Amino acid sequence: MKLPTGPGAPVTPQDAAARLAQATTACRAVRTLTAEIAISGSAGTRRLRGRLSAGLSAPASAYLEAVASFGPPLFIFVATGNDATLILPRDNRVLEHGRPDAVLEATAGVPFAAGDLLPMLTGCTSIDAPPEARGFSDLWNVVTTPEGGLYLQRAKATEPWRIVANERRAANGARWRAEFSEFLDGLPRSIRVMSLDADGGLRQAFDLTLVLSQLEVNTPLDADVFNAHIPVAASAITLDELRASGPLAPPSNGR
Repeated sequence: MKLPTGPGAPVTPQDAAARLAQATTACRAVRTLTAEIAISGSAGTRRLRGRLSAGLSAPASAYLEAVASFGPPLFIFVATGNDATLILPRDNRVLEHGRPDAVLEATAGVPFAAGDLLPMLTGCTSIDAPPEARGFSDLWNVVTTPEGGLYLQRAKATEPWRIVANERRAANGARWRAEFSEFLDGLPRSIRVMSLDADGGLRQAFDLTLVLSQLEVNTPLDADVFNAHIPVAASAITLDELRASGPLAPPSNGR
């Protein structure tokens, strides 16, 4: 996605707030989401391709299951707030009470907190009153945020504004950007997430495209969805062991 750069022209606080409100009308109404997610791209030196079954609930509950073409799932990730559990059914191992962003980074290469997932998959933001916004022609607005930039676009002057990119910062300080496209009913169906360097350029930590299908929003999800059902005989795995022998382990270890 080619994003605007440069100083642009100041946008009044009233116009900036109204455009942001229009861009987030659909996504802010989403309290729960279920979807099938096709993933492709890279994390570190690994090429990734797979499929997730996802269930998310505001503000920060998540269920992710890495579906395999046959046999048990590759992993099951369950998180609420700052507490996450990862189950590796094929190895009969479990990591309990980890920090969600650390567990996801070790498992899939992405340092996302549980609370990042629903806004990322719906193309949303919690910002209400933009502190500063700049306009580029009448089709782009860039909102300055503490974490980077929030990019609003409309296809033409008669079309609604949409958030098409959002720069964020993970708890570990790593910067990343999500880009949104293929909108349907105001929500994106394709999301590209990529790591950024200190100057906003791409770096090699991760670059993934997520394509959503079978999307359902605001369907009630039972609280039990976000309870980890740990096999009785499962043995514990640490975060360091997960990095060394989990799904993103270096090929040299024989996996």
